[in-house]
Amino acid sequence: MSSGTSGRYADGYAVPYLYRWNYEDELKQTAAAIVAPGKGILAADESTGTIGKRFKDIGAENNRENRRDYRKLLFATPGLGKYISGCIMFEETLYEKDETSGELIDHLKKEGVILGIKVDQGTKHLPATDDETYTQGLTDMDKRCKEYYKRGARFAKWRAVLRISPSTPSPIAIKENADSLARYASVCQDNGLVPIVEPEILMDGQHPVEVCQYWTEKVLAQVYKSLSDYNILLEGTLLKPNMVLPGKECPKQSSVEEIAKSTVTALQRTVPPAVPGITFLSGGMSEEQATVALNALNALPLGKRPWSLTFSYGRALQKTALQVWGGKKENLKKAQEAFLARAKANSQAALGQYKGELKDVAGAQEESYVKNYKY
Repeated sequence: MSSGTSGRYADGYAVPYLYRWNYEDELKQTAAAIVAPGKGILAADESTGTIGKRFKDIGAENNRENRRDYRKLLFATPGLGKYISGCIMFEETLYEKDETSGELIDHLKKEGVILGIKVDQGTKHLPATDDETYTQGLTDMDKRCKEYYKRGARFAKWRAVLRISPSTPSPIAIKENADSLARYASVCQDNGLVPIVEPEILMDGQHPVEVCQYWTEKVLAQVYKSLSDYNILLEGTLLKPNMVLPGKECPKQSSVEEIAKSTVTALQRTVPPAVPGITFLSGGMSEEQATVALNALNALPLGKRPWSLTFSYGRALQKTALQVWGGKKENLKKAQEAFLARAKANSQAALGQYKGELKDVAGAQEESYVKNYKY
């Protein structure tokens, strides 16, 4: 089979060949390894500006040395690979040097953690819409993916952002973001990277959980239509969606059981069983809320769930560890202990076995919600 050609069956019907046959087995193996039972993803792909905001909260300067030291704190945590299967990084981190022992990514490799890379370049205003956005970064992404693969990355992430209001999400925004996710996925698979497809519906708004479920279903249905149109190998992809939550300003907040039922129902109606796993974003929930919600998704009797349901958390894995570290080298060990404890809790939640052991840890109930969140 030659790349980009079309062939014919014996009966004469044309069949377009996919571009990523060369990587098919590897893509499937990588995706399956990332969502292995009891494991999930550390999202450490904060941009320089975003991590600066978090450093400001702890009184640490946003310089390259501190960014390196903090990421090293996470990556070099002893036993990390027991609970974390993959790590999404910002480009700076993928190429960062360890000041004492070579490459920063060597710490992840030592723990058997699969390297991932954020490839989108942020959002911009989508014309003719009510302040909706599209995601940029497709230009020359193929060249970047080739280099990332050479560096050792085996999966990637692209975030699309949608918002619920009386006038949004619009059909234009839904289709534009779904098609962009599909084009991104196509480029990734053509270059050996498993694409994590992330259509995030923000927590902003006053809507009830039923409205979030409606729009989550509509968005995911369009995403998988676009992925099909672009001949994406679903077995070599992962989905990173929001959980179905009421708007942050909704007077009636839902129970964890209602959230779990609404989320699983939306997924059952839209996500093909060929997709090996769903790695949820935390979306501004507190560490404990995100862990408890993930546990409910796996523990409650909610019908058939043909995909692994696990985590791809950033703030909901790092918040306590960041506060304990405080930018001070002498706090490194305690920060690593806090980080590993939360990683273990989410591992248990991915198996439906979390019992609330960390609910009383200082800061565990503090939400990380930021309106109109960007990073």
